[in-house]
Formats: sequence, structure tokens, C-alpha cells
Amino acid sequence: MRPDCWIRLTTTASVLLVALIAAVVSFRHMHELALLHGEDPLAAALIPLAVDGTIVAASISLLLASRYGSRGGVLPWSLLIIASLASLGANVAVAEPSLIGRVIAAWPSFALIGAYEMLISQIRRFANPHNSGDDAEPETLTVQLRRRAPDRTLQQHAWRWAQDNLLPGGELPGGEAIAEAFERSARWGRLAKEAGLAGELG
Repeated sequence: MRPDCWIRLTTTASVLLVALIAAVVSFRHMHELALLHGEDPLAAALIPLAVDGTIVAASISLLLASRYGSRGGVLPWSLLIIASLASLGANVAVAEPSLIGRVIAAWPSFALIGAYEMLISQIRRFANPHNSGDDAEPETLTVQLRRRAPDRTLQQHAWRWAQDNLLPGGELPGGEAIAEAFERSARWGRLAKEAGLAGELG
């Protein structure tokens, strides 16, 4: 196995271990808080899972959106932020009322969120076999765009928009401008422009 594969596996395993430890400690803190505020044992056990599950679901949604050139929308970002703050707040709420106590109590939630986001970043970077560091030639922007065929119609509209909105000097708008006009990521705009220049969008 190549060294970069070992590095990826070691990093992923470390992130998973940190996430598991942090999840257990964070679960206990949220479970204790729910019991202190009158929830029955079943609800107290399910509430932490609902909070952390929302973080997972929102992160996966954003991961999927990023693979199709989208920013993910307001809902998943809002859920991710709210659930992260809820997890952090619940851990701090059961802490000893001192600065050190609150920092210690907040750490598991912070570590869980950070570790999970690192894991998502690993998946985003290496789930695409063409980015796995093998000996194959790296994909061009045009090849990457072709793999996103379901989005081709919108990219055709974007290419026509770019041709209809030339800059004062007669140049095509940049990928960032195209992306902004269609509420997509800058990378999506660059891909669309590259494919248009290659004659693949009509």
C-alpha cells in the first residue's frame, strides 16, 4: 500500500476514534441535562441522538451538494449550526460553574463536531477515485463536468448567459460571475465555462 494510502487510513481511523470518544461523553452530558429537566429516561436517551443525528444528516447533505457544485442551501447549513450550538450548549450547561469546568465540558462536543467535519472532508477529497493519488492522469475540468451529466441543462443555460453578458472588452464573464448568476459554487461556474469553451454545451 502506498504511503499516502496509509496516511489517509491512519487519519480516518484517528478521526473516527476521536469522534467515538467525544460522542460517548457528549451523549452522557446531554442525557444528564435532559433528566435534570424532567424528561423520562427514554426521551433523555433519544434527545442526544436527535441532536447529533441532525449534525450528521446536515453534514451529509452538504457533502452531497458540494459534489454537484452546489453550496447546499440555507436549510442544511442552518440545521448544522443550530444542532452544533445545541450540543455545545447542553454540554456547557451541566458543567461545574467555573471557567475550567465549562471548557472541559464543552470539549467533547467541540471535538465531536470538529472530528466529524474532518471525516466528511476526508470523504469529500478521496471518495472520487480520480482524486485518490493513483497513476492515472488527473481529470480536466471538462471531464469532471461530463461526469455531472444531470446538471448539463443548467450548465447550457449558464453558457448562453455568459455569451449574452460579455464584459466591456468582449471577454466572457469569469467562472465566479457565472456561478453567482446561477447561485452555484465558483467551481461549478468554472466547469461550465470550460465545457462551453470546449464546445460541449452547444
